[in-house]
Amino acid sequence: MSDRLDGEKSEKVAWRSPRWLRGPRPEKVPGFVGTAGAVVGLLNLTAGVFPRFRHSKMHALAEVLPGAVSQLAAAASIVVGILLLLLAHGLKRRKRRAWVASVALLPVGLAAQLVYRHSVFGAVLSMALLVFLVWHRKEFAALPDPRSRWKAVANFVVLGGASFGIGMVIVSSHPHKTIGSPSFWDRTQHVLWGLFGFEGPVAYTQGVDYTVGYSLGALGLLTLATTAYLAFRPEHPVARLTDEDEARLRELLERHGARDSLGYFALRRDKGAVFSPTGKAAVCYRVISGVMLASGDPIGDVEAWPGAIERFMEEARAHSWTPAVTGCSETGGQVWTRETGMDALELGDEAIVDVADFTLSGRAMRNVRQMVKRIERNGYETRVRRVRDLEPEELARIQAAADSWRDTDTERGFSMALGRIDAQTDGDAVIATAHLPVPEDEQPGPYGDLKAMQHYVPWGDSGISLELMRRDRSADPGMNELLIVAALQAAPDLKIEQVSLNFAVFRSSLERGEKLGAGPVIRVWRGMLIFLSRWYQIESLYKFNDKFRPRWEPRFVVFRNSRDIPRIGLAALQAEGYLELGLPRALRRTKGAEPRPCAHTASRSQSSEAVESAA
Repeated sequence: MSDRLDGEKSEKVAWRSPRWLRGPRPEKVPGFVGTAGAVVGLLNLTAGVFPRFRHSKMHALAEVLPGAVSQLAAAASIVVGILLLLLAHGLKRRKRRAWVASVALLPVGLAAQLVYRHSVFGAVLSMALLVFLVWHRKEFAALPDPRSRWKAVANFVVLGGASFGIGMVIVSSHPHKTIGSPSFWDRTQHVLWGLFGFEGPVAYTQGVDYTVGYSLGALGLLTLATTAYLAFRPEHPVARLTDEDEARLRELLERHGARDSLGYFALRRDKGAVFSPTGKAAVCYRVISGVMLASGDPIGDVEAWPGAIERFMEEARAHSWTPAVTGCSETGGQVWTRETGMDALELGDEAIVDVADFTLSGRAMRNVRQMVKRIERNGYETRVRRVRDLEPEELARIQAAADSWRDTDTERGFSMALGRIDAQTDGDAVIATAHLPVPEDEQPGPYGDLKAMQHYVPWGDSGISLELMRRDRSADPGMNELLIVAALQAAPDLKIEQVSLNFAVFRSSLERGEKLGAGPVIRVWRGMLIFLSRWYQIESLYKFNDKFRPRWEPRFVVFRNSRDIPRIGLAALQAEGYLELGLPRALRRTKGAEPRPCAHTASRSQSSEAVESAA
């Protein structure tokens, strides 16, 4: 007994090395290395750009910092510094190629310090980072991100501009060793010629012209080399939904599509899909800015969801993507958090109208009833049909009108938009149209008597989800209310029992904040949401949905940790089309082989139209 206790005691008091000797925890190694690489890169870049430190009071400090300030060493310092800064983010994301590049660059910087600067301490710092990288090499195994060769154009523009700016600083950082007083245009010419390896009009004394020339040449070579690498490296296209994946998803939706109103949106062509080992469930996603963003609940059998979620997380780990889910239901959020350990936050509520309970009578529906009656008195007619029942010519005219009536330069939508109107693949979808007969003495417009349209995608066998709302700007206000009412009234004939309308972000906060007795925190939060509604129509969409007295179903966003929320929000804005970080429009490549999408906003309504309707 005493021997056992002594043994246990000896294990408890066993000596452990201090935390600072053991180094960072394995999960924090990439972040630590990325930060260290950025610091070393910044010091190299600063030392190369400002060589005058060598002859100032900072000389003693510069002797112990990585980098070099003389001629060839200055050029090498600039190149290594810029590349380490560019690779820092890849190191934080455990990218294997970033690790390989850093391991190759650090010896170059180390050799420059020993040969040209004789800086033993600076070489030791570079060697320490190199050894640390090699020691933890197993932590850097993430695969490359989806990419295209058009990033080479962006690299040439961005890095070329940065090289020109750094070059201007280098040329102007020797005012006391410049012959004469060169003008700004002279310095500009000197930088431009120097980037291509030629002498410019600015002259220096004491050998500074060699330092400036080598540095400018190194910047130009760096821009050219990285652009060439991006242009000729193997292309990894963004994940797209293959025909086989779409067929498998349609089989799952046929059996389990009634469970989630957002399920049909998994068939967007710009999404990828991972399936469970049994093939009975799938998670659809899109990768944006390093975020692996899934939308809605997994497709398929709930019991098979954990297998699909596990595959999703494995894919995220393999590429070092940030996993996230937007717009999942409460059941989906519970499964996601249980299986992955992630957290969930209520994002908003989805408005669902039960057809059997819908009526225009009563005081609560007076505004909608009066608006619909007024429009009908003005001569408008409505038609609600399955997409497969439309003639090809009429469907083409509706598609053309929807594109023409779009009020944004880019198509919007991701989690709650399908992105197309197709009678062959989506024949069960429903289209509601509003028409105003054209008098015989007037010339019809390009779309005939068509004035507004709405597109609904299937939600199982007995439901539909609103996907698209468009109208002619010359039409009377209230077209959206008119068509929603028409769709609800025609639903019984189409054997539809429930209709999913728009998604209201932070609806519960807006509702609680305006009630009597609301606390100061919720009132301040509601005020912030109303302020943001000037750009994103948060409040107006909630009020628009509330007109139809729906039942509200909460939707959630699932995330790994709180510090990922800004990044996930940025990726979601890009996915929904509210924010673009790509190439300028003039440099974009159009893809004529793909059908033009017809998606709309994340809330499944035209924002400006909802504002007008809510008013």
